[in-house]
Amino acid sequence: MDEPNEVVSHPSLTPLSVCSSSRSSKTFKPKKNIPEGSHQYELLKHAEATLGSGNLRQAVMLPEGEDLNEWIAVNTVDFFNQINMLYGTITEFCTETSCSVMSAGPRYEYHWADGTNIKKPIKCSAPKYIDYLMTWVQDQLDDETLFPSKIGVPFPKNFMSVAKTILKRLFRVYAHIYHQHFDSVMQLQEEAHLNTSFKHFIFFVQEFNLIDRRELAPLQDLIEKLGSKDR
Repeated sequence: MDEPNEVVSHPSLTPLSVCSSSRSSKTFKPKKNIPEGSHQYELLKHAEATLGSGNLRQAVMLPEGEDLNEWIAVNTVDFFNQINMLYGTITEFCTETSCSVMSAGPRYEYHWADGTNIKKPIKCSAPKYIDYLMTWVQDQLDDETLFPSKIGVPFPKNFMSVAKTILKRLFRVYAHIYHQHFDSVMQLQEEAHLNTSFKHFIFFVQEFNLIDRRELAPLQDLIEKLGSKDR
């Protein structure tokens, strides 16, 4: 499908910064809301409460007695909303001219295919790729047969496979932001927000083994730093 095409040398990553807070509420796509009063809403509230404790490793763990699919579904929606907002803050810097290809440093370039509308991977600009990607994710999240919101409606057999593909693709937005737009993120004083969001994302996918290690290679140095700081 939309596998990365590797190019040349290994990129260097900007060191982590831990200051500032998010000031923007602009989103790239409409926010995906979980219905209030639903069990998934209660799970989201639980996740937010445990995140507030500051222990991200503990916060991503499956709560006792809860369904794994439902926990992954709730968090996948949350990550979509987080990335949606983070990318929304830098869209003016991510243009057809500045980002004519979807890349994560000099070695990693992504070509888009969704297996349905676009079957053969196409080379496109980063804003176009991310638009395709976020629209595709939104369509999956809105599909009640894939992401049921009603109590008692079972998750489909292919749910885990779909969730893994969504998270793999969302990772690429983080990778593009870190490699191509970190200067802009720092100018906007959003780096602490970005770092916390990415750390939460990485700890979650590591906890449940949701993204292949090879897919994480563009940010491997940063992931190792985040892990070592938490030990």
